[in-house]
Amino acid sequence: MFQDLGIRYPIVQAPMAGVSTPALAAAASNAGALGSLGIGASTVPQARKMIQDTRAHRQANQRERLLPRTAVRDAAREAAWLRHLAPVFAEVGSPPPTEIDEIYRTFLGDDEALQMLIEERPAVVSFHFGMPSADALAALRKAGIKTMASATNLREAAALEEAGIDAVVAQGIEAGGHRGVFDTDAIDERLSMSVLVRLLVRQSKLPVIAAGGIMDGFGIRAALDLGAAGAQLGTAFVLCPESSADASYRANLKSARAAVTRLTTTLSGRPARGIVNRFIEHAEAAGRPDIAAYPVAYDAAKQLNAAAAKLGNSEFAAQWAGQGAPLAREMPAADLVATLVAEAKLEG
Repeated sequence: MFQDLGIRYPIVQAPMAGVSTPALAAAASNAGALGSLGIGASTVPQARKMIQDTRAHRQANQRERLLPRTAVRDAAREAAWLRHLAPVFAEVGSPPPTEIDEIYRTFLGDDEALQMLIEERPAVVSFHFGMPSADALAALRKAGIKTMASATNLREAAALEEAGIDAVVAQGIEAGGHRGVFDTDAIDERLSMSVLVRLLVRQSKLPVIAAGGIMDGFGIRAALDLGAAGAQLGTAFVLCPESSADASYRANLKSARAAVTRLTTTLSGRPARGIVNRFIEHAEAAGRPDIAAYPVAYDAAKQLNAAAAKLGNSEFAAQWAGQGAPLAREMPAADLVATLVAEAKLEG
C-alpha cells in the first residue's frame, strides 16, 4: 500500500484530533512518512481548510481520519454524571453545566463531509470506531481514495475486509488516545499490538499497520518482523514542535507522569488511554454513576477543563498518551522520521 501511494517509508504519523496539525502532517509526509490529520472533531469547513493547508505545505501524500459516532442520549444518566462531576467543577470555581450535548457530528450519514472528501481527494481516509456505509466506501473508492480503519480484534478486522477497506490498523491495548473498538458493550480482549498483528497477518489478506506502544525505529522494526506492512506512531509525534500540544501536555509527557497512563472511559464516554490526572482520579472514584455516552461526556470534560484552564490548572485536560510515552523524544517531525528510519534500518 505504501508503495502504491508513493510513500517512501512504512511509517504513519497517527491522526490525533486536537494534536495533529497541517504543519505536522506536511512535515511527516515531506520526510517520507504518511502524515495524517485527525478531522473527526472538526466541522466540515474546518476539515476542508486543514486538508488544504496541509496540501499547501506538503510534497507527499496525506491521510485524514474520521470517527463515526452515534450518541445514545439518556437525560437521567447525563444528569447523574454531572452531579458526580460537581465537586471538581467547584474546585475550579465553576458551577457544573445544566446540560451537555453531542458536540461532534457523526460521519455516518453526513453527506456534506463525504462530498468534501470526494472534492478534496486526500490520498487516504481512515476510520475509527467502525466503518462507514457501503455507499460511502464505494464513493471514496470511485474518487480514487484509499481507505484504512482500526481494528482491535479478529472480528472487527474480518468485518473491515468484507466491507472492502484497503488496509487495517491493528490497534493494540498499548496505544494512546481512543481505542477503536466497534462496540463498547462487547468484551474487549485487550490484545497487545504484537499478538494482534500476528493474528491479523495470519487471518487477513489486507495490509496490516501495527499501532500501539511503538515509539522508535526498534519498535517499527519489530512490527515489520511480526509481518506488519507498516507502523503507526502517535505519542511519538506529540513533542514535535509542529504539533498543537500545549505547554502542560508537553511538560507532563517529558516528566515521570508519562509512565502512568490509564485506559478510561470517563473523559469522553469511550475508552481512551491518557496520562492520569485529577479528572481521571475523581471520575473513576468508587461509587461513580454510569458515564454519559460518547461524545456527550466529552462536553462535560471539555467545559470543566476550560474553566480550570482560566486558573492555569491543567489537571482536567485530556492528555492522551500510550504506554510507551516515557520514550517520547522532542525534535522536529522531519528529524524524528529520519531518526526512525535510521533506527529501523529502512535504508541501505
